[in-house]
This record gives sequence, C-alpha cells and structure tokens, in this order.
Amino acid sequence: MTTDKSEKMPLLYRFLGAVERAGNALPHPAIMFLYLTFIVIGISGLVSALELQAIHPVTGQTITSLNLFSTAGLRHVLTEMVKSFTSFAPLGTVLVAMLGFSLAEKSGLLSTLLRLLVLKSPKKLLVPAVLLAGVLSHTGGDIGYVLLIPLAALTFHSAGLNPLAGLAICFAGVSGGFAANILLSTADPLLSGISQEAARILDTSYVVTPVANWYFMSASSLLIVGVGTLIANKVTIPFLGNYQGEHQTAPLEGLTLLEKKGLGMAGLTAIAIIIFLLTGLIPQDGFLRDPASPDVLHSAALKGVVAIIFLFGALPGLAFGFVSRKFKSQSDVTDAMQDAMATLAPYLVLVFFASQFISLFNISNMGLILAVKGSEVLKELGLGPVPLMLGFILLTVVLDLVIGSASAKWALMAPIFVPMFMLLGISPELSQASYRVADSVVNIISPLMSYFPLILAFAIKYDPKAKVGTVIALMLPYSIGFLIFWSVMLFVWITFNLPLGPGAILKYVAP
Repeated sequence: MTTDKSEKMPLLYRFLGAVERAGNALPHPAIMFLYLTFIVIGISGLVSALELQAIHPVTGQTITSLNLFSTAGLRHVLTEMVKSFTSFAPLGTVLVAMLGFSLAEKSGLLSTLLRLLVLKSPKKLLVPAVLLAGVLSHTGGDIGYVLLIPLAALTFHSAGLNPLAGLAICFAGVSGGFAANILLSTADPLLSGISQEAARILDTSYVVTPVANWYFMSASSLLIVGVGTLIANKVTIPFLGNYQGEHQTAPLEGLTLLEKKGLGMAGLTAIAIIIFLLTGLIPQDGFLRDPASPDVLHSAALKGVVAIIFLFGALPGLAFGFVSRKFKSQSDVTDAMQDAMATLAPYLVLVFFASQFISLFNISNMGLILAVKGSEVLKELGLGPVPLMLGFILLTVVLDLVIGSASAKWALMAPIFVPMFMLLGISPELSQASYRVADSVVNIISPLMSYFPLILAFAIKYDPKAKVGTVIALMLPYSIGFLIFWSVMLFVWITFNLPLGPGAILKYVAP
C-alpha cells in the first residue's frame, strides 16, 4: 500500500490496520501463557522479597506470596505439572461435550437442521431466520463459520438479494452473538470451568455450573435477532443495494427423502431424552433428584449437565446418521469422534500452558493479594456494580482487539477480576456474563479473530475487490449496536436483580 492511498483511508481503517500489525507480532496464545508463567515465577520472587501482604477478607488470615523462584517453587513446578494439566476444570467437560456434538455434526444433523431453517423461512423473515440460525449454530461448535455463513450468502443470492448482505448478517449472528444461545454449547462448560478455578482462589468450595448464564444468554438470543434485523434492514441491505457481481449460483437444494426420515428419527430420539429427564425431575422423589437435597438445582441433571449435552448431541446424531446412511458402520461413528478429538489438538496445547500459568498464579497467592488490594481501591471509589461492569466490558473490548481466543483471554483475566469482584459482592457468574458480552461484539471487526480470513475469502468469492476494510465496514454497525443494546440489557438485568441461570445469582456473599 502506498503512502498516498494510506493517507486517503479512513482513520478507523488505519487504526485497525495498526492493530492488525501489532496483533500479528504477538506470539501464539500458548506461547504467551508460557511467557506469562516465567513472569509469574519471577514476580513472585520480587513480591516475596518486598514482603507484600494482604488480609484475607473471609478467614482474617494474613496472605503472603509464595516465592516460586526458589527450590521449593521448582519442586512444585516439577511435581504438579501433570496434575495441573489433567485437573484443569474445563478440560474434561469440553472433551466430553465435543465427543457428543461430533456425532451430531459429522452425521449431517446440524447442517440439515440449519438448512431447513433457512429454506422454510419466507423472504420477509429471511434476515431473522439467518440470525437465529447463526445463534443456534454455536451448539455445534464452529459449524456456523464453516458451513452456515457461505450457506447464508448462497441463500440470499438465490432469493435475489445481495449475497454479501447474507454473509454479513449471518456473520453477525454466528460471531457477534457468540455468547447468545437458547441451547447450551461447548463454550458454556469451557468458560464456567475457568470461572470456577478463578473463584476458588477466594472461596475453595465455589461452583460455577455450565448453565450459570443460561437465562441471560437465552434472552440475549432475542436481542441479537431483534437488533441484528433492525441493522440489516436499515443499514446493510440498503448500503449494499442490488448485487452487480458476475458470480452465478444454483438454487439452494431442498432436503432429500433420507434426510427427512433422519430428521424424524432424530426428533423422536430427542423427545425420548426429554421424557427421560422430565420423568426423573418432575416427581419429588424422581430418580434424578438427590434424596439428601431433592430440589432440581442439586439434581443429577444439572450436576451432570455436560453428560446431558453429550447425550443430546450423540443420540440424535446417531439416529440421523444411520437413517440418512451417512453412517454405515460402527467405524464411521468412531471415525467421527476421532476427527473431533483431532480438531481439539490446538485447544489441548493451549490448555497445557494455560493450566500451568493458572496453577502457579494461584499457588503464588499473587492473584489473591492483587484482588484484595484492588477491591480495597474500588471500595474507596464507591462504584456500584453497573459502572464496575461497564468498565470491565470496555477493558475486555480493548483486549479483544489483540487477543482473539475467548478462552485464552478469560483464562488470563479471570484469576484477577473474578476474585476481585467477589470481594465487592459481585458473583463470578455476573463477571462471566459481562465478559461474554464484551468478547462477542468485537469478534466481527477484529482481523485477529481466527475465522476472519475465512470470512474475507467468502466475500471475495462474490466481490473480487473485497478486502479487510470491506468486511469491517459491513460489520461495524453490528458491533456498535450489539455492544450498546447488550450492555443496556445487562444493566437492566442487574437493576432488577434477575438470576443469570439456574441458581446463579448476581451477588456474592462470603461464607
């Protein structure tokens, strides 16, 4: 790019270009956690030398930093390395959930359901249908990016609309509304596990369940569809106008007879699972209730929600796969599950280094000391939960421009902010919900987001002149709109003290 052209570019694009160059200079998140681990070890020695202390707000005991830069610290690193990795809370839950959803995805069930949703929507309802499909696609992991976004562009083109509008609208639902979902997704156990690890810095018995934000995120789905539809009809579609490109496309294909039969069998299987759950939960002495604590919140269904997620992914997926003949043998099933584990290889590498950082950060007590000192400063400022969460959201938005991974960023932020906010009476569930709002809205305008190059490639298919600025220009209205309205919704939730999920209140009260 020449100097003259760069000078003519809007200031926003020049800024995002600088952010992109700076972000590209950063190492891989796994390596970042490795560097942070060494930094924690070094700083723990400095903190110990300075004899920095804090008073535990619950026990009243004096908190001192453990010097990891010592022979005792070295012994801990060597002896606890494997345990820190294998006991990392999100690891098992993500692996189990992904095994279930691998069958729903590889069988073709998820893609068929999304295709059916788009095909059956009248032209006037195409925009909200695409947004809703994008929100629901989170249940299937990254299927929305790979399958649904090009499918939405194809659908708009077939309907006589600009395919780039379909791409932008679907991208807004899939990525801009990433935290919103009526159904649970693999992100729920992943983030809740990190939140629980962080909460236990202060309260060793605290539990954050995968359904901790379910009520709020379900309502957020309606917000994303509503706000997204408004922006699409008032900004995106008029801005793009009629499609003038040369790319031709065939009409979107309907469902085959085998796919229809497979959907019917998958539906019956899902209904059977629901009947099983209701039978065990509705009676006071239901077999899924704990006799010692018979309420639903302590039932096996909620405590074992990851297993329920697995069943809802695996069993309907198997039913659809064999009826539609996508699965022809047992080896097809095991191959699908093995493929899912292979796609998790980058996650496993990241988790190894993140787990070492979090474990050492926790054992050093620096997180707890920082949380106590930080909470004391915030108490003196007298800020309420709304301005605190607003500041936290804005900080997350800034960090999201340079750290694309939601789990990596939360693993970095949670050990500091979750216990700090707990000391101010804010629950880990509320901190997590605020983080998820901020993390979602920046995805669609950040060139560092892992799927951004793929979206650009889809755009170039219909407009060979499309560049990074093209996608950012299309997505910026959604990013700003979602940030404003979603934040307002969160503040209304806080004002009326509504639960974020089953048993997930907004306030934390020390035991």
